[in-house]
Amino acid sequence: MHFIVSSSQLLRHLSSLSGVLNSSNTLPILDNFLFQLGPGVAVISASDLETTMTTKLEVKTEDTGSIAVPAKMLLDILKAFPDIPLTFKVDTATMAIELTSDAGKYKLTGANGDEFPQAPALDDGAAMSVEANTLITAINRTLFAAGNDDLRPVMSGIYFEF
Repeated sequence: MHFIVSSSQLLRHLSSLSGVLNSSNTLPILDNFLFQLGPGVAVISASDLETTMTTKLEVKTEDTGSIAVPAKMLLDILKAFPDIPLTFKVDTATMAIELTSDAGKYKLTGANGDEFPQAPALDDGAAMSVEANTLITAINRTLFAAGNDDLRPVMSGIYFEF
């Protein structure tokens, strides 16, 4: 597999997904980002088995396939780059990842993307639109009441009912 992507755009998308990553995962594969390539697009996911986040990113590729890339190492590498195009070359036989740019070359070892747990499909899902400012205001007005007690995790969230 082979794809080209902007370093700053990739970093922005991965940073938003990194909130899902947990330092004490039960499965080592969950310490990775799942990259699923299709023609012109990469779907990137992160999961902790309880929460799964996904984002889509435009890339230059005609290849298809999936690979799990070590999250912490990739984020550290991307933080060092200015806004430049990055070329990812993946050897699907050994899961070796070569990250090439004008600033240098990095080699990482990935994992088979098929080992990454898939997000469950919603049987009776619904969609709705809410203005971003309205949602932010509602969250900010209720966030003070959310706790941070590890013994009562149900009290550390915000309940939405539509």
